[in-house]
Amino acid sequence: MTLQSLAPELDAFPGTASVWCGPLGGSAVFTRAENELHYAASTMKVGVMAAAWRAAEAGRLDLDAEIAVHNEHVSSAPGGPAYANDPAYDSDPQVWDRLGGTAPLRWLIHRMIVRSSNLATNLVLGALGPREQAFEQVNEVWKLSGATRAHTDRGIEDYPARDGGISNEVTAADLAALFGALAAHRLASPAGSAAMIDVLTAQECRDDLHLGLPAGTRVALKNGWVTGERHSSALIFPPDAPPYLLAACTTGEVSDADACALLGRVAAASWAQLGVN
Repeated sequence: MTLQSLAPELDAFPGTASVWCGPLGGSAVFTRAENELHYAASTMKVGVMAAAWRAAEAGRLDLDAEIAVHNEHVSSAPGGPAYANDPAYDSDPQVWDRLGGTAPLRWLIHRMIVRSSNLATNLVLGALGPREQAFEQVNEVWKLSGATRAHTDRGIEDYPARDGGISNEVTAADLAALFGALAAHRLASPAGSAAMIDVLTAQECRDDLHLGLPAGTRVALKNGWVTGERHSSALIFPPDAPPYLLAACTTGEVSDADACALLGRVAAASWAQLGVN
């Protein structure tokens, strides 16, 4: 199976299915609707992590500082009310267990990635500074990555901003560019880049691209999902072939299980082309 052999299935997807796949530092070997915008869901959390690491390396932030764990966040809606996260909508109870106390910023970043914690994400955004400054730093990460369309302009569950038309969007090409820039040390020092890749490699939400990769494969990955959306972007390290990038996004009226299965097939096809010498 090759990625090209999946083209009919991707074409028949009831919505938009986007893919970018290629060797690290090289040109794509397969693309499909790679510049189409999708709601970002939790894929935006990689940019938030990179912004925090950059701020720390610039001396503006201490990754080991204790951060107050609270559930009241400043909306991106001009003059909008504060908003809160719903614990039932969060995939990480560990952060909620610390509500009313503190947690190290580095630990919050870790939970934001490996368990996709929404509350941790908004706390990390708050640590980056006032609302406008925080999102400027995240969007600077996209710019430095070479992304052309992706942007991050509100926190997770900021419904006042959403209702005002403020959103976060990505493309498969821009997600691949983000992971490529991280691996190329364009977003942080070599040590900082390696540390972020280690966090991504510790990913515990493994129900999409991982389905199509051999067990034990080293994969630095972040995915995101909401109703009608399932995206996943990864830097994949085959044991006997060069690393490669894979980003896949789906927006459409299919179940999450079906979208995950499709992404697994995309990953399997990518492995057949780039995972073995």
